[in-house]
Parts: sequence; structure tokens; C-alpha cells
Amino acid sequence: MSTTEFDLQNTKFLKNVEYPNDLKKLNLMDLRVLSDEIREYLIDVISKIGGHLGASLGVVELTLALHYVYNTPDDKILWDVGHQGYIHKILTGRRDSLKTIRQKGGISGFLKRDESEYDVFGAGHATTSISAALGIAAARDFQKRNYKVVAVIGDGSMTGGMAYEAMNNIGLLKKDIVVILNDNKMSIAPNVWAIQNYFNELLTNDTYNRFRSKVWELTGSFDKNTSDRIRKVAAKIEGGLKGVITPGMLFESLGFRYFGPVNGHNVVNLVKILEDINKISGPILLHVVTEKGKGPSYADAHPQKIHALTPFDKTTGVELKKSSVPTYTKIFGEALTDLAKKDDKIIGVTAAMPDGTGLNILQKELPQKYFDVGIAEQHGVTFCAGLATEGFTPVAAIYSTFLQRAFDQIIHDVAIQKLPVVFVLDRGGLVGADGPTHHGTFDLTYLRLIPNMVVMAPKDEQELRDMLYTATLYKRGPIALRYPRGNALGVEIKDYTKLEIGKGEVVKSGKDVAILAIGNMVHNSMQASELLAKEGIDAEVVNMRFVKPLDTALLNDVFSKFKKVITVEDNTVIGGIGSAVAEYAENLGYKNDLLIHGIPDKFIEHGKPEELHQELHLDAEGIAFTVKNFLMNSVEVKI
Repeated sequence: MSTTEFDLQNTKFLKNVEYPNDLKKLNLMDLRVLSDEIREYLIDVISKIGGHLGASLGVVELTLALHYVYNTPDDKILWDVGHQGYIHKILTGRRDSLKTIRQKGGISGFLKRDESEYDVFGAGHATTSISAALGIAAARDFQKRNYKVVAVIGDGSMTGGMAYEAMNNIGLLKKDIVVILNDNKMSIAPNVWAIQNYFNELLTNDTYNRFRSKVWELTGSFDKNTSDRIRKVAAKIEGGLKGVITPGMLFESLGFRYFGPVNGHNVVNLVKILEDINKISGPILLHVVTEKGKGPSYADAHPQKIHALTPFDKTTGVELKKSSVPTYTKIFGEALTDLAKKDDKIIGVTAAMPDGTGLNILQKELPQKYFDVGIAEQHGVTFCAGLATEGFTPVAAIYSTFLQRAFDQIIHDVAIQKLPVVFVLDRGGLVGADGPTHHGTFDLTYLRLIPNMVVMAPKDEQELRDMLYTATLYKRGPIALRYPRGNALGVEIKDYTKLEIGKGEVVKSGKDVAILAIGNMVHNSMQASELLAKEGIDAEVVNMRFVKPLDTALLNDVFSKFKKVITVEDNTVIGGIGSAVAEYAENLGYKNDLLIHGIPDKFIEHGKPEELHQELHLDAEGIAFTVKNFLMNSVEVKI
């Protein structure tokens, strides 16, 4: 890896490639040099600003081949999951804009329809491409148009059941669609795919490979004609074996013509294969084997860590800035592991995100109590429900935005049956650079509306530990807690305390206005109260702790003392804790002035959390500003 500053103008080809038409002017062999240039450019840029590096490094040659062969944007290429799309962006008019990726005002880290005509379908999570491709192909056929539709699915997306539902439908309809399985044996953690394991074991089996080698060696002793005939027969036998031991039979049974597996880093061969496939109609699946993080040597040592990085040294892969304060994720992971050591019934479950949810700690220390279900949140929740019926305490650790995919299972399989499943939602609130597909701004709402559900959010890391402890002891039904992404506050860690369900606390007394806050907004509200105090405003700050059930005794006290009450949350204002408080006040006939302050009814774009909090008046200064306006009877807060 070069240690010098990357200079685009010193490249042989990349400096002249901005769009696919520029790419098509190159000779086929030039793509090999361009692949190296793109890989170096990508590493140089992401080392400075951070981003999803591993998956994009793995699809350099595949992306080049696709845009070289297909006539984009007329031909449609869908990417699944979207963090594989960095190279696609480089080749579709956003080469220079890559330096702004995932930054406020810059380009998205995922595919986004209103960003480019080449971004056919927005994708921030997984397992959507094949279904969307079928919809696009059906629209094409209705309109009697003639273009190709290609779905690139990889980085673990085939572990989700929706992919197979779509493939089954495509096979029945026999639509002209190409599905490219980018098989890098990884999602974010190593791929939880039984078919992949079966394929790898058999294709690397010593007996199989010795047999193959011996056949080729033996044929060398015959004359050329005899040797060629025997090798043709052997090739057919080998093809038959591959049909049995690779996923080919599965895909063929779903109505697809299966090709592969092929080397995803031989760009010349990929172009030739795609050109041949481009001439065939009907459902086709091309199995491409790639290496996640291909290029830098440090990718081999840390395949999961290279998935998404903060700024790092491009020669070593070492992150440049680390806080001495642990993350909420790490604190949760350590607490769960500690509790699991003390309680034989506690089980940790994640959906392909052990590092992202902190369950990697449990995985390392208590592997028998750790389950990774793959990118299959629906299955994961019902799996937890099954565990709960047998007396276990399953802890489902899933990102807030990804748990949305299992909403039906939470209701039907868990809540209706009052099963004690613990839901721990990482990335609650505004998560930053990944934008609207990853912000956890709806969880308080979609969990609060479910009967039998308890919903809570900690103000700091100690309260997170206490809430987790409380949740593992709660046996009357499902219970959920959510916490933000990033570093905690650095408060002293003490032993666990069991919290009383539905009880909040007054963290600062006041007489002019009451601020009812939840989760990390308690800290911001405390800082806001200090700013207000400098202007002679004495604000009471309440840590509500529970969104459901509400602390009604505490609310009665607040409504009796304060004419003006404001709720603060980093959740949508529709249906969150503000709505819960308003509903309670209305039902009991309270006439207090109430302002619900939180995420407005819109999708929030990407940016650092502190930038977004400032924009939405959810930082200390913004909350103080909102309170002052509220006290002056100016309820409208412009955002």
C-alpha cells in the first residue's frame, strides 16, 4: 500500500473516467490497471473520512465489469446491500464527490434515487434487490421496453428469506432478470449461511481435489485425441458433481439458470462471462466469489473491523482517534456477558451484527449462549419467542432501524403470548453518517403501541446496566430498551440496581417550567437547564426512564406544579413519549400548555449526530432556545 498522498491526476486511467461511457473507451486489459487505481483511491479517501470500506474493496472488478458490459442507466443495476455501492458511485459521476460521502451535505453512503439516475433503487439494509428487480422487470414488460435488469446481492444478503421469496416468484414468472450473487463469505460478521458452508467444505475437500488432479495427470499419458475425450468426460462428471455440491441445484429448482462459481477479481473474465450472459433470456443467477476487503494486508487480520471504519492510517488500518470513554455498545455487551455468567437462562441473539451490538463479547466468552441468525430479523424474533416458551431469557440485540423489519413478529409471536423476550435496540435516535435508513427515530413509537410491551431508555451507561438487569428479571411479557450510538457519558459504573417498572425520577428541581426528557436527551436537557439558569429561568428536569408504562404519579405532580411542560425525545414527535404524555393529560382533563419537542415528521438526512441535534434544536442550546420560545408563548419552533 502506497504511503504517499494519492494524486488523481497521476493515474493512468481513473483521472479520465467519470461515467460508464468513459469506461467503455478503454481496452479490456486496461481494466486491470483501473481496478488497482480505484482501490488505491478508495482507501485514500475513506482513510481520511471513514466509511464502509470492506464490501466496496471486494466489488471493484465486478462493478467495473457490470458498467463496462451493460448500458447503464438504461439497463438497471440494483445493489444489495447498498454499502457495496462506493465503486458504483465513482463510476457514475460522483468520483470527486466521494470525498464528501456520509458527511452532512455530501453524498449518501448508500444508494439513493434522488442522488443519481444510476441509483435505481435505494438500499440501506439487505435482501431487497431481487424483489425490486422483479418489480422493475414487470414494469418493463408491461411497457414493452427492452432493457436488462441486474440485481447484485451480496455481503450476507442471501441469509434473508425475502431473497428466496423473490426468486421463487421470478422462477414462476420466468422474467428476464440477472441475479449476481456476490459471495464474499461475509455479511458484517462471517456469513451465517449453511449453503455457503456446505459449498466451501465440499469444494475444498481433499478427496475431491485429489480425484480431479489425478484425472488430469493420468490423461497426460494418452495421445492428444484420447486425452481430450477423457478430459471432456471428466469435465462433465465434474460439472455434475458441482451441480450436486454447489448451490446450483437450489437455484435451478427455483427456476434460474445457474452459472458459477467464478472468480470475482478476474475483471477480464468477468466481462466475457457477462457478455455471454447478456445474450441469454430468462432468470439467470451468476455466482461470483469475491474477497471482502481485498487489497490492504490488514483486511485479512480484521475482516469484520474493515466493514466500516472511522478515519484510519491507510498503511496499517489503525483508527486515528479513540475515546477513553467506552461506547454504549461495549457497556451493554460487557453487562450482558456478566449477567449471562450468573444466569444460565440468559441467551444472546443477534442478526449478523455481533460487533455492532456488542454481542461479540458474549460470543468470545460464552459461545454456547450466543446465536447469530444472519440478516433475518423476523426469524430472529420468533426464534427468541421459541426460547422464551421453554423458560429461557432471550436478549435480542438488534439495531433500532432493523428491528422494524420484525414488527409483525414482535406483535404476533411475542406480545400476544406475553413472552419475556428482551429487546435491546442499539443505534436509537440519530445515528449520523448512515442517514435515514439507519436512524432509529421510530422505535419509541412502534414499540409503545404494542400491548403488553414495556419500553425504556437510559440516561447514561449506569442506567443502561440497571435497565438490562431489570429486563432480564422481568417475566410478565416483552420488555425493550434503546440506547444511542457512540461513546457514553463517562459516569461511574456501580453494581446493578433493579428499577421499579414505570418509575421516573426528578434529576433537577425547578419552578418555572418542566422538561420531561427520555434517554440521552436527559443529559442535553440538563445542560440546557444550566443555560436557562443564566437567563433567570429555573427549569425542572425529569428523567422519564419509561415510555411505557408512564410514571403517572410523577406526571400528576408535574401537571399540578407547572403550567408549561415540554417533552424532549430523539424519536419522531408522532407517537413517542410526548404523544404518550399528551394522551394522558387529555384523558385526565389537564389544561397545561404542553409542547412536544423531538424529531419532526420527516426523514432526516446524514450528518454527525451533533450536527443533526443542532439542526433540530435537540442539543443543549437548541433545547434552551425552544424552552425560551415556549415560555414566551411562541410554540412554533422553526427547524
